[in-house]
Amino acid sequence: MQMGPEERRIMREREKAYRDRVKVEVDSALRDSGLRLDGEKRAQFEQRYLQERRRIEHTLRQETEAKRQEQLPALKERLKKEFQEPSPSVQPTSAPAVSTSPKK
Repeated sequence: MQMGPEERRIMREREKAYRDRVKVEVDSALRDSGLRLDGEKRAQFEQRYLQERRRIEHTLRQETEAKRQEQLPALKERLKKEFQEPSPSVQPTSAPAVSTSPKK
């Protein structure tokens, strides 16, 4: 871990917040199911919920990455066209207008 102490602290806080949020969701799922589980059965329910949640999150990450990879070539091409310098033969000349009237 090449992170500084502040970065490690922030990572620990994020991980704790994630675990707390998941714990609330597990409790909510158990409550919504109408099941009354104690001890070993509750632990098994929590474990399965977390396994399935990780599986779902993994699948969603894979789908998102696949869609991103599909769309990146078009994005790169769009940006290339947007930021490409116009070629010299296409550039309009901005020479000052020449007056045809004689100077007084």
